[in-house]
Amino acid sequence: MSRNDVAIITGASRGLGLALACQLAQRNWRLVVDARGEDDLEQVARGLRTLTEVDAIAGDVADAAHRQALIAAAGGRIDLLVNNASVLGPSPQPRLSAYPLAELERIFQVNVWAPLALIQLALPHMDDGCLINVTSDAAVEPYPGWGGYGSSKAALEQLTAVLGAEHPELRIYSVDPGDMRTRMHQEAFPGEDISDRPPPEDSVPGLLALIDGSLPSGRYRARDLVAVAK
Repeated sequence: MSRNDVAIITGASRGLGLALACQLAQRNWRLVVDARGEDDLEQVARGLRTLTEVDAIAGDVADAAHRQALIAAAGGRIDLLVNNASVLGPSPQPRLSAYPLAELERIFQVNVWAPLALIQLALPHMDDGCLINVTSDAAVEPYPGWGGYGSSKAALEQLTAVLGAEHPELRIYSVDPGDMRTRMHQEAFPGEDISDRPPPEDSVPGLLALIDGSLPSGRYRARDLVAVAK
């Protein structure tokens, strides 16, 4: 890839977003990255800047001004948009019958409305390119306690599918990265040992297979793509 390739990655200060940003930086992509924690994001950006050009913009993807700033930083061309930032909700996770509705509204604001709003801003700057919305198996499996997060990811997946049908000139994907050893996963299972989960780096080759390839728009599991690549 040439240095002119530009990617926006949300939620890039840790976990899957950081792992993907590191790989793209090694390929000389110009990166626009965000996270809510300014200090953590700036520390990550310093490391990435040893490899490539990076704009690091701290903020909340649910904030309209922050989304505008991400698009502006891309400079008029976007080759890749990765909506990775999301929130889990209360921990431990409550049953839907007792789910705080204000918390559920916040989950949908971050996990559904914000990605779509960012996509709407990005599309005029994407002539061909690739769009990835990071989802979860909780979007399709009815796990007890995962009603808030899972329903938000299910909504995101349907939005992604419709966008793919409406924009055949683009590659638009929902990607389930699988279980990962991340802070969010630990929050989902407070007090449990999740050291047996694979690191997020193990899911990145699957995302790269989509970014580099020509698979049709749709829903994919990152680990399946890794297996095919091998």
